[in-house]
Amino acid sequence: MTSTLTYKRAGVDVEAADRFVDRIKPLVASTRRPEVVSGLNQFGGLFALKQYRRPLLVASADGVGTKLKLAQLVGRYDTIGIDAVAMNVNDILCFGAEPLFFLDYLACGKLAPSAMTAIVRGMAKGCREAGCALLGGETAEMPGVYQPGEYDIAGFALGVVEKSRLIDGRSVRRGDVIIGLASSGVHSNGFALVHRVFSTAQLRRHAAELLRPTRIYVRPVLDVARHVKVKALAHVTGGGLARRLPSLVSRAKAGLRIYLDRSAWRMPEVFRRIQRTGRLTPSEVERTFNCGIGMALVCRPKDVERVQGILRKHHVNSWVIGHVV
Repeated sequence: MTSTLTYKRAGVDVEAADRFVDRIKPLVASTRRPEVVSGLNQFGGLFALKQYRRPLLVASADGVGTKLKLAQLVGRYDTIGIDAVAMNVNDILCFGAEPLFFLDYLACGKLAPSAMTAIVRGMAKGCREAGCALLGGETAEMPGVYQPGEYDIAGFALGVVEKSRLIDGRSVRRGDVIIGLASSGVHSNGFALVHRVFSTAQLRRHAAELLRPTRIYVRPVLDVARHVKVKALAHVTGGGLARRLPSLVSRAKAGLRIYLDRSAWRMPEVFRRIQRTGRLTPSEVERTFNCGIGMALVCRPKDVERVQGILRKHHVNSWVIGHVV
């Protein structure tokens, strides 16, 4: 007799999904902010926006690209969730916005509770570091789209900034100083090239360094912005240093350009190793990777010492890497 076809037999186990949600509830609760109204539920999350005079909401959606393939190759799940949070909150931070909450989309071929929990644990850690709530998300079991052991992650963040404190780059002027904030490594960009440069054996050998999670700049940069006029911010992601730094002056007075002093900091060894192994030109490295500068900000010359002092307090190395001309 032919067995009755069920959703579970088709590859989707909704009971296992429910058990997974129960498993991650404590992780979600660890990120709770006072403004969170609802707990984890099936339909969405409620968040009470605190009082602002003229609030601007800032939203972002991003993933972690082919860095996922390396995490899957070595079976490491504890850091990639941090990357998903970082890529979003660092983007909205460029407007001076405080991240309020984060939502995730986690898709897989077959739900693997221990691995998926490790991913959400990383997301919760990233949210706590950024000071935002993990408000909710979606875990989708999609057999046939993803093979067993494969998964994909996307993230969505919402933040808010008072209109009078918006950082939009319009006030950048000639003579302003560019301060580069140290990255924690490759972050989450350029991995399509990394996979071409390194063999599988080399990827495994360097996995710990390559999978180091993207640095979250929220607390140090917001602290700087509370004490100093920050004129512009740039998150150095896709397109690398060469394509992201010009955005610092893109909304300012016409005719302004960036002068970058490449001798101001030493490019970390991981990027040198990628360059040597792949025989890449320096310009290709700069068009692809952050080269050790994960975020850059523009301020007045008189504020440089104070900015760097605040960053040191947050254990973030920084350098004066150029100025506006």
